[in-house]
Amino acid sequence: SSYKNDLIYSERLWDTYTQSKSLADKPIKEMKVKMVRDFIFEYSPSPASMANLKRNISALLKDELESNGVVLNFSRIKLPKTPQQLHKPIPDIGALLRDINAFNGNLHLCCLMTYTMLLRPHREVRCLSFGDFDKDFTQVSLSGAKVKSKRNRVLPVPEVIRAEVLKRFSGNRKDNVFTLNEAPYNKDYFKTLWSRYKRHSHLLKKDQTLYSFRHTGAIQVFEKTGSLQKLQQVMGHSDMKVSLSYLRGLNVINVNVEDLPKIY
Repeated sequence: SSYKNDLIYSERLWDTYTQSKSLADKPIKEMKVKMVRDFIFEYSPSPASMANLKRNISALLKDELESNGVVLNFSRIKLPKTPQQLHKPIPDIGALLRDINAFNGNLHLCCLMTYTMLLRPHREVRCLSFGDFDKDFTQVSLSGAKVKSKRNRVLPVPEVIRAEVLKRFSGNRKDNVFTLNEAPYNKDYFKTLWSRYKRHSHLLKKDQTLYSFRHTGAIQVFEKTGSLQKLQQVMGHSDMKVSLSYLRGLNVINVNVEDLPKIY
């Protein structure tokens, strides 16, 4: 839904651009790569938003252009590189989790699942039902429809999560783990809770988000196993390239000091 909304917004920007430049009534065969490039640079405030707008406008225009015999090479539009963000782990995760638990039980369970099971908080965690767990609540199985990568995801359930889920379970497998009825909370539920907690907390550092728990968990998995394939599996990434890209953004040392050049 967020992608659809993003496309709608990009279409509105494109409509505004073509109207302002008196391009709206021109034949589609007159469209040039430069027009698209100028649009992207004019309506994007940052390198990240430029890349996003380029993807969106390509998706919106490509089929229509080609069906009219117009082939534009969007790869010719060179954009400034987006500075890579370094995601640092949470240093004292136990203290932070205890503080969150005192603030709100649902947020605490969300953070626990994001950290220990590396589930994505805003959909995979929020939409969890008791029926996603196996008979004895030691395994959770998510179909591709519930996962960002669209691939089935099966994970073991740590005992700390199992105990909390069992306390909430009243017998109806269709119930959501957080609302305790069949309907989940709205998509902004944990985002709103996190914003409230940020105003309350003295432990949070700058730029720490719900996803910081997932980053911290990912770092621990990689440091324990040293396996990119294992990281891909536990993170639920669709491709190992995604995991490699993800790892580059984490505060992980991939090279030992012994591997560096020495002065003899």
